[in-house]
Amino acid sequence: MSTPAPTDAPGAVPHAADTHAVIRVQGARVNNLRDVSVEIPKRRLTVFTGVSGSGKSSLVFGTIAAESQRMINETYSAFVQGFVPSLARPEVDALEGLTTAILVDQERLGANPRSTVGTVTDANAMLRILFSRLGAPYVGPPTAFSFNVPTRKASGVMSTEKGGRTERSVVRNVLYLGGMCPRCEGTGAVSDFDLTALYDDGKSLAEGALTIPGYSMDGWYGRIFSGAGFDMDKPIAKFSKKELDDLLYKEPTKIKVEGINLTFEGVIPKIQKSMLSKDVEAMQPHIRAFVERAITFQACPECGGTRLSPEARSAKIQGRGIADLCAMQISDLAVWVRTLEEPTVAPLLRGLQHLLDSFAEIGLGYLSLDRPAGTLSGGEAQRAKMIRHLGSSLTDVTYVFDEPTIGLHPHDIERMNQLLLQLRDKGNTVLVVEHKPETIAIADRVVDLGPGAGTEGGRVCFEGTVEDLRASDTVTGRHLDDRVRFRDSVRAPAGALEVRGASTHNLRCVDVDIPLGILCVVTGVAGSGKSSLINGSVAGREGVVVIDQAAIKGSRRSNPATYTGLLEPIRKAFAKANGVKPALFSSNSEGACPTCNGAGVLFTELGVMATVESTCEECEGRRFQAAVLEYTLGGLDISEVLAMSVAEAEAFFGSGHARTPAAHKVLDRLVDVGLGYLTLGQPLTTLSGGERQRVKLATQMAEKGDVYVLDEPTTGLHLADVENLLGLLDRLVDSGKSVIVIEHHQAVMAHADWIIDLGPGAGHDGGKVVFEGTPADLSAARSTLTGKHLAAYVGG
Repeated sequence: MSTPAPTDAPGAVPHAADTHAVIRVQGARVNNLRDVSVEIPKRRLTVFTGVSGSGKSSLVFGTIAAESQRMINETYSAFVQGFVPSLARPEVDALEGLTTAILVDQERLGANPRSTVGTVTDANAMLRILFSRLGAPYVGPPTAFSFNVPTRKASGVMSTEKGGRTERSVVRNVLYLGGMCPRCEGTGAVSDFDLTALYDDGKSLAEGALTIPGYSMDGWYGRIFSGAGFDMDKPIAKFSKKELDDLLYKEPTKIKVEGINLTFEGVIPKIQKSMLSKDVEAMQPHIRAFVERAITFQACPECGGTRLSPEARSAKIQGRGIADLCAMQISDLAVWVRTLEEPTVAPLLRGLQHLLDSFAEIGLGYLSLDRPAGTLSGGEAQRAKMIRHLGSSLTDVTYVFDEPTIGLHPHDIERMNQLLLQLRDKGNTVLVVEHKPETIAIADRVVDLGPGAGTEGGRVCFEGTVEDLRASDTVTGRHLDDRVRFRDSVRAPAGALEVRGASTHNLRCVDVDIPLGILCVVTGVAGSGKSSLINGSVAGREGVVVIDQAAIKGSRRSNPATYTGLLEPIRKAFAKANGVKPALFSSNSEGACPTCNGAGVLFTELGVMATVESTCEECEGRRFQAAVLEYTLGGLDISEVLAMSVAEAEAFFGSGHARTPAAHKVLDRLVDVGLGYLTLGQPLTTLSGGERQRVKLATQMAEKGDVYVLDEPTTGLHLADVENLLGLLDRLVDSGKSVIVIEHHQAVMAHADWIIDLGPGAGHDGGKVVFEGTPADLSAARSTLTGKHLAAYVGG
């Protein structure tokens, strides 16, 4: 019997297994995609480009990655599927050639106050094992070094069921050792309340004495306080000591109000459970403002902010405790770990060494393991998630990245590009949604979506190489080699914000004058101290409005109209025109369709199968009762208004019978930030990262202030949109505002009047002002990393 010829022999027919070289998408219709069909080569780096809202994320994340994850989940048993998220099949005719998808997105890491860089990357878990083996004096097992585990003592009778018999034994003072500091409960900080911010003692409860968000006496709170025995008409200043103590601190107590069993609890423990259990950064803006006003946070005096119990802090290895190691810069910690030579824990040391080296390789060596996870930027969080994939032995995996260059200095983008190429060269398929030309340039293949955003996008405009893209007539192709030139003349400053002795995080007693009345850009490599300078010394000053990258919190019911406050004047205009209540024109209130409760869709749970989402037949997806849709404004009902685009609504509310100045003002700002194509009722959950940030920018531009601080406003912006952003910044400055921008994008640097460059490196290698002056001077000097990259950009 003859042996078959190998497939690589000359003239041999390719093996059937080698013919599946592409991921084939046919008829994708997720969000705004219009029957998109595309073939993506496997084991190559493919970059997806297009303006914000063109459908890139819908194709890559909403279609390819979503279906891959759904199909993997279906391989599990029905029992296991009950514990994993239920995923619906994307709207697509066919998907072929899928491989296992690993998503590395921009979602920020958990906002749990006990979550740190060390806990989310498993570095702390390794250190706990290390100290349980080598720490002196011996404290206990790894849990004895965990600030998430409290120490528990037990005494009494312990029962154990064995073979149908019950064995009882008496235990006395059994100790289950944990590492949690008992005072701060492992958070590292304790809080104190400013009582004057909780209530106005000159008012009674009925008059609204409580100034806590959500504590309105018109609803159930009023009934609960009354049912708890408080005199609703007595000013708080006249409360007895016992009454005030009950109001603020009373333990949960059962009461009966109007025949209903309820629980009354003091205001302060209630706030601690509902607000202080969450990370401040993840709170809604009005709640965050209240917490920052009413509650002072300080390092726990017992553990010194380390989160650990005295026993956990007492154990040392070579004179250092676990808290000391977690506070070190990770690049320094990696050096220290190399000095340990202990054969009994050699595999653990190798794993820890590789993990710490990965931090440095990915450009996060400046972090410390005790850094709260919620304080990482979207870009830092994304790179932290990449760490577990570096050095992985897996191949033929599809890695999906969402703008991995976010928050990266041009110097760091080069390193990120090398990491993407390494993943590809190991035999993986790498899909990247990206706007930066430096990353587009390394692609094996580019898929450009558009031509516009929203309803104007959703089509594949181009497929091919980077060189072919340059020659194409697509929006991306035309703008790929755009370069912003220096200003012919820079604006003269009108005063300055003085910063003296700034020492937040890695800043080294920085003194700097930030000029006012102009466009000032603060730059430097990731971790150099830019955000520390601005957030630590500028934010919080009177007249300063900060527009940062914190994610928008919102459900499927939230939309641009509700988030920006636009819906309020629209509802009032409808109510006035028809002589009815404004609440009728809210799909979350009285006007909601009773069948779907104003959601517009119905969800059918099918156990382990995917939940089915179907349009509500009663309201046909319009969310409102039929009676509400009888009321019109300017000839349109409320559902038709919410279906309008921002640009259409601006014209609609700008003149004629529907003229509403308050609504028109909000719509003007949305158009100004380039969101004219969004529909007013589009769920916030369907917006791209760039769109969400610009909705936030448009909202916060309404706040009264003389100084605007923007944190990387080019995040998620297409090359063509950067020019519009620069125009917006100019308009803000020309209107008399001072604009301070934390930014890495060379186009914004080149357009600035003044640049403050921090560095020279990251972490303890940064924290200094290495340049102050005009962009032209920075480029000419080439004395810093920023200067060298800016010179290359402008020269290009």
